[in-house]
Formats: sequence, C-alpha cells, structure tokens
Amino acid sequence: MLLAGIKLDEEESSEFIVRDMGLQPSYVTAMHRNINPLEDFAAYREIKKKIKEFRPDIVHTHAAKAGTLGRLAAIHCKVPVILHTFHGHVFHSYFGKTKTRVFLEIERYLAARTSGIIAISEIQKNELCNDFKVCPAEKAFVVPLGFDLSRFQTDMDRKRNLFRKKYLLQDDEIAIGIIGRLTAIKNHTLFLNALALLKKSSGNKIKAFIIGDGEDRSMLLELCVSLNLKVSEEPDAAADVMFTSWIKDIDIAIAGLDLVALTSLNEGTPVSLIEAQAGNKAVISTRVGGIENVVAENRTALLSDSGNAESLSANMKRLVEDDSLRNSFAEAGWDQVKDKFHYTGLVGNMRRLYHELLRS
Repeated sequence: MLLAGIKLDEEESSEFIVRDMGLQPSYVTAMHRNINPLEDFAAYREIKKKIKEFRPDIVHTHAAKAGTLGRLAAIHCKVPVILHTFHGHVFHSYFGKTKTRVFLEIERYLAARTSGIIAISEIQKNELCNDFKVCPAEKAFVVPLGFDLSRFQTDMDRKRNLFRKKYLLQDDEIAIGIIGRLTAIKNHTLFLNALALLKKSSGNKIKAFIIGDGEDRSMLLELCVSLNLKVSEEPDAAADVMFTSWIKDIDIAIAGLDLVALTSLNEGTPVSLIEAQAGNKAVISTRVGGIENVVAENRTALLSDSGNAESLSANMKRLVEDDSLRNSFAEAGWDQVKDKFHYTGLVGNMRRLYHELLRS
C-alpha cells in the first residue's frame, strides 16, 4: 500500500509518476505539507486506521511530515519493522534555532523506536549520526537512490530538437536550466542573481529555464524584473528567463539544455543532478549536503560555496564560454551515474535490508 498526502494548490501533481508504474496511491486527505496541529492529528488517525486495516509487516516512511505521522501511527499499531528514509533533513537552513531543536528532538525520539534509519549517502549518514546525533551509526544504513536512467541516453538528438524548437532557441544560444520546487530551500534567488551577473559579464547568448513550480513563483518573477531580466511564462525568443512550470518528460528538457544548475541551501541526493549527468550535461552547483556524493567536482561539475553569487556566476561563465570544458564535463556524466544510481541497485539493497530486519 502506497500512502500519500495532498499537494499544495499551487503545485502540479506528481501522480503521473506512480501511475506510469502501474501503482495506485491511497491518499491521506488530512495530510498537507504545512504544519497544522488539528489537521496533523486527523492525518495521524487516518494513517493509523489504514495501518490497522492493512496490517503491514513493514512501514517505510519518507520525508519529514509523513515520517513523523507515519512512524507514530506504526509504533502505536505495533508494526514489526519500521523504517524511515531521510532524503534530506530540516536540521539547518529551514527554520530558526528553537524550531530546529524541537524537530531534532522529535527525530531522536522516533529514531529510538524505529527499526532502521536509511541515509541516501555516506555524507548524510555522517551528519545524522555524528553531527546531529539522530541515531547510533549501527542503526543507520546507506541505500543510494536508484532510477531508470536509460531514457536519458535514448533518442536525445530528437528530444533536443523538440525542446529547443518549442522554446524558440537558436543553435548558438546556451540554455541553462534549474529544476525543482520553487521554495526557499532551493534558493532560486541565488541562481537569478548569478545569472544577472553572467548576462553583464559574458558576450554569449544565454537563456535560463526555471523548471518547476511552488510557493515562491510570484516572488521569483518579481525578482527577475528587479534584476532587469526579461521574463516570460510562455515560449518567448526575447526572454532571458522562462518559467516552464513542471515538465513531465524531463528527459526532453535535459536534452534541450546545455547546463543544469542547482543552488540549494541543503540537499540530500539531488535527483536533477543525477538526471543531468545521465543526459550528458555539465553541472553547476552549490557545495552542500550530499552533492559531492553525486557529482565529480572538476570532472562533471563546478561547485561553489552556498550563497556566493559571484563564484556561482564565474563558474557559469567558465562553462558557457569554454565549449571544450563544457563538452568534456558532459561526456563524463553517464559514467559518473550509470552504475551508482541505477534502480536495480536500489531495489536489491532495499530487498536485502527488508529481509534482514524481518528476520531479526
């Protein structure tokens, strides 16, 4: 049984991903992204009811809200094996000190009553066990994410032409994309500030694509205007920045781009950078969280410190203006991710862990 919460009104649905796999999610109608004690208690009761009816041997939760409510319900229903995967964490760059401390204590309480904690990189495991003391190291297991990456190697010339024709891109224009939810932690403001600096310092023709949606959309549109970046929410040959909302066939978008950027304040394992390298695209990113477990610095990516628009812009400029460097980074991408992040490895690792915990 796959349980899911309800998306925000301004977000596009990601339901197509599971439906394409032949899965039918069951929705927890009271569970939303934002914290609301009354709704959260109702969601907890709803999850507990579903667990009692389904009687699972394993409950495996993902992300902060679902991880808290789901594990509490599973603990009270005495489910034999309870697992939680940290895809990122909220212990820095999300909230103030007091709220962060509260969330950390909640996670420690839940981890003590959880069969296993899954980190998606060694860096993240070290943070959880040593920096934040969420759980002892013997209770944490590293299981890297896994994807079907073959579509990022298939028919890419045709896909590139589709994307570039749709968005009115010329052959000599360099397309830089940033992919993800438009929310504070993703720090799109850094991307736009670096882009504005790049437009002033480089003579190359550059187009930027904001691929995704979220609560910061209006603010980011206004920021573009204040930075003198011509912005459009539709294909526009004259625009500096195009907001595309979510693109379901992300392999087509990556094929059409020349560079993929990430500017997050905190990341676990960034899917967009795995997919970018699978599609043989050079990467520009901030050096945070598990980024260095995903890219090879100075071989597939240039990294800069978080919050440094000048450094990020300088890295953009290097890859925009140096075709041979950009192409060498792109060519190294597939080898960087093809074995490490293929879904068969994820499935095998998870199967072994499930059975090990069930036996014990």
